[in-house]
Amino acid sequence: MVVQICVGSSCHLRGSFNVIQTFQKLIENYGLQDQVTLKAAFCMGHCTDGVSTMFDDEFVGNVNPDNAVEVFRTHAMKPLGVDVE
Repeated sequence: MVVQICVGSSCHLRGSFNVIQTFQKLIENYGLQDQVTLKAAFCMGHCTDGVSTMFDDEFVGNVNPDNAVEVFRTHAMKPLGVDVE
């Protein structure tokens, strides 16, 4: 799975760096290094929707440091069959 996080100016101001750090910690904690690749991306065209992300071909907007764990669990871990409980 490829996970892209927008690092454009609008998303950066909304916390994309913290979202990336959260995703990196989850990947490490659950041993997903061989299954998930994180990539920085520039504008995804949803600049007013919080931090923009893509999980493979699925756009997920309104990501922020407060909901990043739940977003990653829902859109990365569950599809990969990782127990999130």
